[in-house]
Amino acid sequence: MTGTVTLVGAGPGDAGLLTLRGLRALEKADVIVADRLGARSVLAQLEAEGSVIAAEVIDVGKLPGHHPVPQDGINELLVELALAGRDVVRLKGGDPFVFGRGREEQLFCEAAGIRVDVVPGVTSAVSVPAVAGIPLTHRGVSASFSVVSAHDQIEPGGSVSRSGADHTLVLLMGVSTLAHSAHVLAAGARGTDCPVAIVEDGYGSGERVTIGTLGTIAQLAAAAQVRSPAVVVVGEVVRLSPFAAALVPASTDAEDAAPRASAAARRRGRSRLTAALDAGLAVDTGLVRAIDSSFRSSHSASSRKASLS
Repeated sequence: MTGTVTLVGAGPGDAGLLTLRGLRALEKADVIVADRLGARSVLAQLEAEGSVIAAEVIDVGKLPGHHPVPQDGINELLVELALAGRDVVRLKGGDPFVFGRGREEQLFCEAAGIRVDVVPGVTSAVSVPAVAGIPLTHRGVSASFSVVSAHDQIEPGGSVSRSGADHTLVLLMGVSTLAHSAHVLAAGARGTDCPVAIVEDGYGSGERVTIGTLGTIAQLAAAAQVRSPAVVVVGEVVRLSPFAAALVPASTDAEDAAPRASAAARRRGRSRLTAALDAGLAVDTGLVRAIDSSFRSSHSASSRKASLS
C-alpha cells in the first residue's frame, strides 16, 4: 500500500507558531524529512515540551553553500519512502510555498502517483519583522509589500528597485548580497535615507535587530557581523519599530527644523528603547548608542553652522 506525503510549514522556528494541523501530521507520521532552519528547532521544542513524536527523523537540512542532500535527492527520497508504504511529513521552515520549493516537491510526488497534502506555515517574511515591531503594512505609511529572494543580486532598473519607500520590501536570504541590494535600492526612488532593518535569528537564541538606512546599513551590518538567517526589511514602516527610535524622522520642514527633529528622535529613542528592553526583546544597544552618538555630532555641527550664518 502506498503511503502519503504531507508538506508541513514549521514556521520561523518557534513551536508555538506551528499550526495545530501541522502538529497532528507530525504525531501521525512514520517518518519526518526535516529542513535545518525552523524545522529542527520546532521538533526539539516539541520534544522538550512533552509532545510524542515517534517518527523517524531524516535530516536534509541545507547550510549556506553546502547542500548535503540536493533537491533532486529530496524529491526522490519522498517518493521512495511513500512507495514503501510510509506516511511521510516533509517539514519545511516557514511556509512551504514561500521560497520553500514546496510546489516542486508536490508535483514530483504526484507525478509518481503519491497523494500530497499541504499544511501552510507562518512565513518568516511576515513573522520575523513582527519580532522587531515592524508591520509590513500600516495605515498612512505603507499599503503594500513585496517579498523578494535576495539570494541572487537585485537587478538595477527592475520593478524592485523602482518602488518607493511607501512600498515595504522584505528581502529573504539577503545577507551576502546586502551591500549590493542597498546600493541598487538607494539609487532608485527610495534614496539613501530610506530606513532598513535586519532581524537576525528571529525567534531564536541569537535574535538581534540592526537598524540603519540604505546609505548606512552595509557598514553597520559589517560592524555588527550580521549573519544568516536574517530577514531584511526596507521601507518607511521600519520607523515604527521601537528599535528605530534613533533614526532621523522623515522631514517635510525647512532645514532649520532638522536639529529639533533629531533631538526629539533621541528623546523618543530613550523611552522606546526602555520599553523594548522591558518587553524582553533583543536590542543591539551598541548600535543604538553609536547611531545616537552620530546624531549628537550631527546636531552639534548643525548648531555651529546656524551660529555662523
